[in-house]
Amino acid sequence: MEPIVNPTRTIEILKKHNIRLTKSLGQHFLVDKNILEKIINMSNLASDDVILEIGAGIGTLTEALIGKVNMVLAVEYDSKFFPILEENFKAAKNFHLIRADALKIVPKNLPLKPNKVVSNLPYNIASPLIMKILEEFIEVKELVVMIQKEVAKRITAKPGTKDYGALTLKINYYAEPELLFEVSKNVFLPLPKVDSAVIRIKRPLSPRVNVDNRKVLFNLISAAFSQRRKIIANTLSSFSVDKCMITKALLEAGIDPRSRGETLSLPDFAKLSNILGKLNFKKSQT
Repeated sequence: MEPIVNPTRTIEILKKHNIRLTKSLGQHFLVDKNILEKIINMSNLASDDVILEIGAGIGTLTEALIGKVNMVLAVEYDSKFFPILEENFKAAKNFHLIRADALKIVPKNLPLKPNKVVSNLPYNIASPLIMKILEEFIEVKELVVMIQKEVAKRITAKPGTKDYGALTLKINYYAEPELLFEVSKNVFLPLPKVDSAVIRIKRPLSPRVNVDNRKVLFNLISAAFSQRRKIIANTLSSFSVDKCMITKALLEAGIDPRSRGETLSLPDFAKLSNILGKLNFKKSQT
């Protein structure tokens, strides 16, 4: 039998189960074997890996993973795909279907602890999903995920570029993102409106920066990019610290108060957050 990634097989499965795709859930299926193999090859899979796959769909990626790892924990939210996944992988002892909203799953409720995420993520929730994995799934050391190209560019952006922003910095706080390759919209069925990209996000062995209070750091980052064309001294005016103290803190951190947030690196923000944290830096509630 042809693999699921084959366009003919994909169409047969959808027709057999009378599937109508839901645009709001970003349901598009990869039908290019070469792209699938490239994802698998770049995922550094090992026989003892426990993989968390989010958005299993009809099992295109699942099928490729099952023959290479210890367990695939496949998360799917849309109930119309449940019988397809159950039928396609009923003989696989290393397949476990999790019928749930991926944004609501918690590590303690899973049968095994995943050490890696390999997924074609639902594009409409990709950013919060990645943040959730990094914050809550501490055992996950590496993610290899396909996401919308524009989001991939934001996650992997460098300081001083138009794509660099709060999402870039918050993900970089936890891990090291890397753009692996871009994917044309022409390899999906049905054809999406956007191109895609595959990225790797890998946790370092030690923290990338030393921060006294992560909440202070993230509030600082959010403020710096809330009005990205403003200088950093002005964007921080929404916080309950005297402006003179903000200027003093910026200078102490070695940051020009006339700089914009988009020019500052993660270490810059970390140093500034530690200084401001000592001044009881809190976001204004008024």
